[in-house]
Amino acid sequence: MKHGGLLAIVCSSVLLAACSSSGTPSQAGLSTLDGKAPLVIAHRGASGYIPEETLEAYVRAIELGADVIEMDLIVTKDGVLMMRHDPNLAISTDVAKHPEFAARKKTIKVDGETQTGWFSDDFTLAEIRTLGAVSTDAERPQQFNGQYKVPTFQEVVDLAKAQSIKTGRTIAIYPETKNPTYFRERGLPMEDKLIAIINAAGWNSKTAPIYVQSFEPGSLKYMKSKGLNTRLIQLIDGDGIDPKTGNVTFALPSDRPYDWTLAGDKRFFDAMVTPAGLAEIKTYADGIGPWKRYIISTKGTIGADGKQVDINGDGKLNDADSTSQPATSLVADAHKAGLFVHPFTFRNERRRLAADYQGDPKAEYLAFYRAGVDGVFTDFTDTAIAARTQYLKEAGR
Repeated sequence: MKHGGLLAIVCSSVLLAACSSSGTPSQAGLSTLDGKAPLVIAHRGASGYIPEETLEAYVRAIELGADVIEMDLIVTKDGVLMMRHDPNLAISTDVAKHPEFAARKKTIKVDGETQTGWFSDDFTLAEIRTLGAVSTDAERPQQFNGQYKVPTFQEVVDLAKAQSIKTGRTIAIYPETKNPTYFRERGLPMEDKLIAIINAAGWNSKTAPIYVQSFEPGSLKYMKSKGLNTRLIQLIDGDGIDPKTGNVTFALPSDRPYDWTLAGDKRFFDAMVTPAGLAEIKTYADGIGPWKRYIISTKGTIGADGKQVDINGDGKLNDADSTSQPATSLVADAHKAGLFVHPFTFRNERRRLAADYQGDPKAEYLAFYRAGVDGVFTDFTDTAIAARTQYLKEAGR
């Protein structure tokens, strides 16, 4: 972990010394929708360093200078909103090491995708409290696995408020209704529970330090109809990239919103990034959270056999074997529609960086900042902050 001096560097910067009431760095004349510096959104906390969606990961992200901490909402058997990216607890906890829960292992479909594991709707909160969070990436630190517990959404709200007081800067939160149809079908709808907690926090307004996101338009529309007045964000997914064309490809579970699937709507997520799609989103949301490849895609080198070439010869095909492409018009189109743009997800590992970034993750951030994005979802808050400081300097801010 990178502890030494980062907090001092971040907190001493001119950029974060002057903050607006919403917690965003106060700048003018940039190519963002509001002319302010782009937000650094800590994706699941400091998940590049500490097991994701734990209080410890969120505190670390705040220490590193995050403007916003992001989290995913799932529901327990007894109806409590808690923090995990997936209903399947096998993905990010040590549930498999708990023999007392062995009999609850099962194979089911989640949003059309067959999964085997242990699912949160079969566990009470008290039972989930006995589990430890684990890293979901084998290349990231493993020494903290099992040490930190799974928090509730209320605990994260309380943490953000306490940290805002402690740091003297407003820490916003960015919850996602995760697999809302899945939980609704199990008699555990989450939207009304989320609205109740937001109301109790005094945050039900466009200026409150909260953004609410979902991949399912129906979830956002429902909450809006029930009086949720926070900023709402439509997430836009994709499965992969065609290395020959750079076009986004689609496959379960990242092909379309699951509520579209149930409604028989055959469109893919890319229908949302057209001018007509953006106009539709504007009727119920304030921004979009697109997979970053909709803004800057990549292409591979194609060999004589028609297949992508393993450029670095490591025996694997990934982003490191591709080259970034010029930015699309999506940011400009979204801004024209009055929507802000928060792409996901930025990571430091070399395998996740296009070859022309030469292993420097800051180069990728700079490309997106220059494209005018309004914020970035990142697993590495410190890198995003460093790149933003460099971007603002080159912009004369």
